Amino acid sequence: MSVFPATAASKAAHRGATASGARPTPRGQRAAYLFIAPLGLGFTVFYFWPLLQTFYFSFTEFGTFGGHTFIGADNYVRVVKDVTVWQALGNTLLYSVIGLTALPIAIVVASLLNRRGLRGVALYRALYFVPFVTLPVAVGLVWNWLYNGDFGLLNDLLGRFGADRHYWVSDPSTAVYAIGAVMVWSTTGYYLIIFMAGIKGIPRDYYEAAELDGAGPLRRFFTITLPLLSPTIFFASVICMINSLQTFDLIYIMMAEKNPAIGDTQSIVGLFYKWAFIENAQGAAAALAFLLMLLIAGLTCLQFRLQRRWVHYA
Repeated sequence: MSVFPATAASKAAHRGATASGARPTPRGQRAAYLFIAPLGLGFTVFYFWPLLQTFYFSFTEFGTFGGHTFIGADNYVRVVKDVTVWQALGNTLLYSVIGLTALPIAIVVASLLNRRGLRGVALYRALYFVPFVTLPVAVGLVWNWLYNGDFGLLNDLLGRFGADRHYWVSDPSTAVYAIGAVMVWSTTGYYLIIFMAGIKGIPRDYYEAAELDGAGPLRRFFTITLPLLSPTIFFASVICMINSLQTFDLIYIMMAEKNPAIGDTQSIVGLFYKWAFIENAQGAAAALAFLLMLLIAGLTCLQFRLQRRWVHYA
């Protein structure tokens, strides 16, 4: 008996239609193309065409008063030789690693909120989700106040335990981790919703059978929840990696222009903004953006290849 009877029935109908030599009618094909036309048009206008433009502009140099000239691969040479690009790349990869820590936190919290008999789950879920829907500008301003080295709440709390005051976002040794902590705080609620939905899709029979066999909460978590939640974890890890590699707005708000740690916290997208809109180097910025796209595509493909070893589809 198939677990998905509707899918099995559709497959059987398709096999029967194929065996009988039936083919989609021209009218049916036209209707199908008509339905996908809006999506195809939107993808072409807002994704594919800008991608082609960015690739073309990456081989050009823009003038001060407009216009551009073809200069070959000079922009890519500049990107490869520029030390700030490699520093920004290191910062961006570090942000991605820190951002991924939101996933285990969200998994643990989602497991706790999915316990049977727990009251107020909707309230807890909403409270965790509020930081994600809050504007990054508001989040950055509030955390700048919390991190303030002179009158910040964090230093005030640590001072009660005898710790010295620290300028968290002005010290190059802690600024990246301070911003990364805010990233984790603001995105955990989003992944919490995803994991709660994934856990609810796991049949309760598995947990009841394991409980009858004497398995404790930790044993059930590692032998039932995590393996059956692996497709959801894979999806969330891909989304988290892509979003972390494009980090910009939170850094831009939390780091002032004259902050001594701005070079140690700048991301690839932040450097792209600086080149394109401040230094008027749109060609080099386009090359940087195109290389970032290739980096994201490469890491995503790597994740899809590695998922075959640890993702279990029931």
